[in-house]
Amino acid sequence: MIQEESNHTDILRVHDARDDELVFSLRPLRIKEYIGQRNVVETLQIAIEAALQRKESLDHILFNGPPGLGKTTLAHIIANEMGTKIITSSGPALEKGGDLMGILTHLEKGDILFIDEIHRIPKIVEEFLYPAMEDYAVDFIFDKGVHARTHRYRLEPFTLIGATTRSGLLSAPLRERFGITRDLDFYDEGDLILIVKRSASILEIPIDADGAYEIARRSRGTPRVANRLLKRVRDFAQVRAQGNITQEVAHAALSLEGIDELGLGVTDRKLLKTIIVNYKGGPAGIEALASTLQIETDVLLDVVEPYLLKMGLIIRTPQGRKATDKAYALLNLPQQSDMGLFGNTEVKRER
Repeated sequence: MIQEESNHTDILRVHDARDDELVFSLRPLRIKEYIGQRNVVETLQIAIEAALQRKESLDHILFNGPPGLGKTTLAHIIANEMGTKIITSSGPALEKGGDLMGILTHLEKGDILFIDEIHRIPKIVEEFLYPAMEDYAVDFIFDKGVHARTHRYRLEPFTLIGATTRSGLLSAPLRERFGITRDLDFYDEGDLILIVKRSASILEIPIDADGAYEIARRSRGTPRVANRLLKRVRDFAQVRAQGNITQEVAHAALSLEGIDELGLGVTDRKLLKTIIVNYKGGPAGIEALASTLQIETDVLLDVVEPYLLKMGLIIRTPQGRKATDKAYALLNLPQQSDMGLFGNTEVKRER
């Protein structure tokens, strides 16, 4: 049986405003500095060079992928390469059409509007984006009923960059208006090692190759996690190891934080154990799991589940999530041959 981990705080999920400052300070500014996502980067390089040669705005761009893979960073890099301003917002912040209209009407020629979590834009706000993206115009409606009339306001040419963790939630009309759509995938260890070394150099942290490898392999294929873990290991090394990060130091620091050699944290292991023990291996509905673990459903869907799927520890079925043989072996738990009390609490088709 796995050990109880209630005393561990899951640093993979807990948000610290200081981490935002760290990420910002480590963010590459130019596309030549960007590590990983080579196909995406090459596509962007070609699009940027072509747009600059024609003296036009870029096509609208949609980035899809789990959190922390570089969607926001790429948006800022594009703005730097194009020599334009970037205005940032998010889907939840755009509650009314007027919120979006105020931004659109103040855009200057060539500006970039970056909308994070674009899948969370309300439908009524989304409809204002259609003519803005297609015709660089927005329609104002005056009065109501038989007296209603519209006025089309022309916008300066701009580029919308949307970022989403769930592109399937975007409506077809919105998705089809993006000229460039790219999926960002988890990073391999080699790229993460380069990222850790680069970040350590910027922060002036002494680290050897084995220390960088140890952090990289526990980073869930995610640069943001790699930089966060580097910060934690830096603190540990400063207090316990004269500031030098070796493999032994990184191993001790991350084990103390509850991060195992696969990069799984407390929440990951709790989810796997819940599926296996409480739901007899599954299938278990995502809402039921969120309720049992007292974690927001969106956190499970966007942060926890993608990496567990990639690692082959769970599978998704129409009825819910199931633990794989690999998950049983990881937690050293016996296989369950039959459904338990909660085994089929949600037989409806899962998200």
